[in-house]
Amino acid sequence: MSITHMGRRWPSFLLAASLAAAALPLSAQSAGADARPTVAVLYFTNSSLVDFASYAPLSKGMAEMMISEIAQNSAVRVVERDRLQALLEEQNLQSSDRVDKSTAVKLGKTLGAGHMLMGSFIIDPSKTMRIDVRSVNTETGQIEYTESVSGKAEKLLDLVIQLGAKVNAGLKLPALKTASSTSPAAKSPNQFKALMAMSQAIEAEDKKDINSATTLYKSAVALNPDFDRAKTRLASLEKISH
Repeated sequence: MSITHMGRRWPSFLLAASLAAAALPLSAQSAGADARPTVAVLYFTNSSLVDFASYAPLSKGMAEMMISEIAQNSAVRVVERDRLQALLEEQNLQSSDRVDKSTAVKLGKTLGAGHMLMGSFIIDPSKTMRIDVRSVNTETGQIEYTESVSGKAEKLLDLVIQLGAKVNAGLKLPALKTASSTSPAAKSPNQFKALMAMSQAIEAEDKKDINSATTLYKSAVALNPDFDRAKTRLASLEKISH
């Protein structure tokens, strides 16, 4: 049996399926496209007791690394930092200190993220570092998980990788493929300087200072040749600039 619809003859079962799909809300039609849990990472709050201004760029650099770590899971969708940056600029929320839990929930919903990670770090006069992170469920508004790591600041990249693995497990996501102990970048004696250079590059990039950003990314890679995230961002920037 066929039915004439909009000047065309359709088999009845095909027309019924087409009309049923069209009747669904757009959200329902697209839901099946990617049903993975979505995670977004806010910039880390700087609470350092010494050299506060010097460590400020790490707020973005550490968030970038957490995104990179969690994104190793193919079963998870992670919001890119550039999308978060654009939203923060739109909402005039450049300072992470102005983002409380309720604001994080609103940002998460706008980004389509079910989990919003909020973190902070502190460095004391002995250069010991503590990094804390908590996950907010954007549906319930509740803190669903907290974690922390601590160690010497010179091992910062290793600390961030450790934290990423812990958060991944705490949120009951599939295990990460690469442990921190096997990451060449995390064994570099220049890992702190390299991550700092990348953090400064990200800030320069956000300010549209492409030349400075490129120079700083190159510095990060020179300091730590195994620093894949810095390499990726450098390649992306060079592709755009050309």
